[in-house]
Amino acid sequence: MPLTDEERKAIVEYRLEKSCDALVEAKDCASMGHWNLAANRLYYAAYYASSALLISAGYAAKTHDGTIGMIGQHYVRTGILANEDGSLLARLQNMRHTGDYDDFLDWTQEDVDPYIPKTEAFIKKIQDIICA
Repeated sequence: MPLTDEERKAIVEYRLEKSCDALVEAKDCASMGHWNLAANRLYYAAYYASSALLISAGYAAKTHDGTIGMIGQHYVRTGILANEDGSLLARLQNMRHTGDYDDFLDWTQEDVDPYIPKTEAFIKKIQDIICA
């Protein structure tokens, strides 16, 4: 069953809020030196914003990979988002997965810190697109 405009708007607002919350959590984790958790939260911050963008346009992805693919298809390939934005989302997903599941790998400050402002900028771009 398709979403009503009101339902879609509520979900988009909720996911953008979750995105901002996850970004704050990432910064909190980074400030305590919890780099794997910071990478995890950065990914989810970008993911929630991406899913909000897709929903705002009437797209529905069923998986994380589907979300990344649809962002590439509908926003990166069309030039609405830069190639770097699509690469960022994929890189953050890889960092989250590696940090959560790979043995003997721990992210460091040098690995994670550069992605904090990049993720912040990515979320801002998405908010601007949704609000346009």
